[in-house]
Amino acid sequence: MDTSRRDRILDELPAVCRACEARHGGLCGTLTTTQLAELNRHSSRRTVEAGSELVGQGDDVDHYSNILRGVVKLSKMMSDGRQQIVGLQFAPDFLGRPFHPESALSVEAATDLQLCSFPRTILERMIVAAPSMERGLLNQALKELDEARDWMLTLGRKNANEKVASFLFLIATHYDAEESRTTVFDLPLSRAEIADFLGLTIETVSRQMTKLRKEGVIAIENNRHITVTNMDRLASAAGED
Repeated sequence: MDTSRRDRILDELPAVCRACEARHGGLCGTLTTTQLAELNRHSSRRTVEAGSELVGQGDDVDHYSNILRGVVKLSKMMSDGRQQIVGLQFAPDFLGRPFHPESALSVEAATDLQLCSFPRTILERMIVAAPSMERGLLNQALKELDEARDWMLTLGRKNANEKVASFLFLIATHYDAEESRTTVFDLPLSRAEIADFLGLTIETVSRQMTKLRKEGVIAIENNRHITVTNMDRLASAAGED
């Protein structure tokens, strides 16, 4: 694309979209400038503090969101009150399930969040009119299905060390890490939540974190601040190809 045409397209975008880091990925990356402008007319940005519930299991859903920054925790609750973390979502993921007015999961801010939200009725109308948006949502759904299958393998076949390394690898890969680059992030979950997510005890999670630290795969500061010095070594520890 030549410079003048690119500049013209940028000028046509809403100012808030031009400055949005998530515009080129996720749902918005599938839209034309006209469609982005239409969605922007109905959207609103908001920040959500870590630990806040966005929507409860069984609640009616009236808004969907794009995650601009932060991590979202998805949980499923049984009839007797037992709860299981079943997934995490990261920027620029789309948050919600179109054409399903009731949430099947509990959705909580694992970290401080920045969201771009829009009414359910507006988005569903646009999905019908914009095949590219529908394909974008399908691609995310298929990606989440692949990740769920990979996680079934992690929970069913990997040992404790591989499980903890797989969790760290999952987080690190959402920071656009390259194999040779140092990757730094804060854990979005507590030790207890990580144990719940992996089907391990808190003590086992702590032991395996310490083992990975002593092996030089990671460095840990203040209990939650992680540095991965080489993604290839972490992938190997996780049993990844």
